[in-house]
Amino acid sequence: MTADDSFGRLDDDDYPAYTMGRAAELRGTTPGFLRALGAARLITPLRSAGGHRRYSRYQLRLAARARELVDQGTPVEAACRIVILEDQLEEARRLHAAYRRAAASANPTAAA
Repeated sequence: MTADDSFGRLDDDDYPAYTMGRAAELRGTTPGFLRALGAARLITPLRSAGGHRRYSRYQLRLAARARELVDQGTPVEAACRIVILEDQLEEARRLHAAYRRAAASANPTAAA
């Protein structure tokens, strides 16, 4: 991937655009906290060609939520599990809404 290819992907929530230092700075946390989230399997950063961790905006949102919970006194492992469950619930809600829209458009009389 060239630099020109990378630039076009910056709007992609899953594109690993942030180094560990920048990610920690953006989230107001430490690189150690991000490593702890990785150890707890909340986020798995991609690695650059040089082996450096790279984070996406999606991963940073999860990290921010985990940080909120930890700041409220929740242990890191429990915070990570909560964030995973919240994320799964949001995805299920999104899918449910998409299925309902598809069903309504396939059978408009049943939706009324």
